[in-house]
Amino acid sequence: MTSIPNVNADVLQQAQQRIQQDLQTALEAFSLPEPLKAAVFHAVMLGGKRVRPALCYATSNLKLENPNFAAVRRAAVAIELIHCYSLAHDDLPCMDNDLLRRGQPTCHVAFGEDTALLAGDILQSMAFEILGSRLFDQGQSVVAPIVLKQMQILATASSKMVCGQVLDLQAEGKHVDQEQLENIHRNKTGALILAGIMMAAVTIFEGTDPAIPKLRQYGQSIGLAFQVQDDILDVISDTQALGKTAGKDEQVDKSTYPALMGLEQAKNYAQELHDQAFQALSYFGNDANDLNQISKFLLSRKS
Repeated sequence: MTSIPNVNADVLQQAQQRIQQDLQTALEAFSLPEPLKAAVFHAVMLGGKRVRPALCYATSNLKLENPNFAAVRRAAVAIELIHCYSLAHDDLPCMDNDLLRRGQPTCHVAFGEDTALLAGDILQSMAFEILGSRLFDQGQSVVAPIVLKQMQILATASSKMVCGQVLDLQAEGKHVDQEQLENIHRNKTGALILAGIMMAAVTIFEGTDPAIPKLRQYGQSIGLAFQVQDDILDVISDTQALGKTAGKDEQVDKSTYPALMGLEQAKNYAQELHDQAFQALSYFGNDANDLNQISKFLLSRKS
């Protein structure tokens, strides 16, 4: 199979089914002691929107056939493992001290702080091990330059994510302006979303292809829009819908877009960022249908 079929169906649901299977295969390839194994499966396999893997697949589908699709599948798994590690660590008492994630007890609640910390640690290592493996190859050769580029993209994004978390913690209880807030979230949230797109892009486009800056523009816009929408949902949604504690941002006096500019203006800004993303995708015409569908979901999501 070279790509997810371009059919008039729920693109995100297709991606969720694909990544759920591939995550299961990937995790089972590792021999982990208990309770670490159970904590890792808990952190990864309880669901979620799987937006980052979906963006990987949808970017790959900009070309009808991708001979390097095994590398896209590995990238999708790797980026979701990095995301899950970040959630396990973010939920710890020393960070956000959250009790719910995806409607279930957070990893440290279920397995203890020590095991949750180590689960996050090993998920990060596993992500890079998978990128350099032959998982999903099915006879395809590993293209070393592509793997190297993917590792560089993911490592850089992971570092930016951590730096963004530091800036976010430092901003709690303080007034920050929009430039400072965007610096936080282009790193904390946006970097990994952009990485999901670019890790797939390098499998189908050369570095000098004009498609690359268009995809980077799209990823930067959609990544920031994702965080703006997250901030909005923390205000207007409830714990059951979110699968995590609603209203937590206000409780800990986090710097958010609704707090900075008001709820309605934050909604307008989310729309503006999505418009920028759609404009970037217009370069690809109908080939970007999958990316467009995911973008529309992200704009209208309720959790």
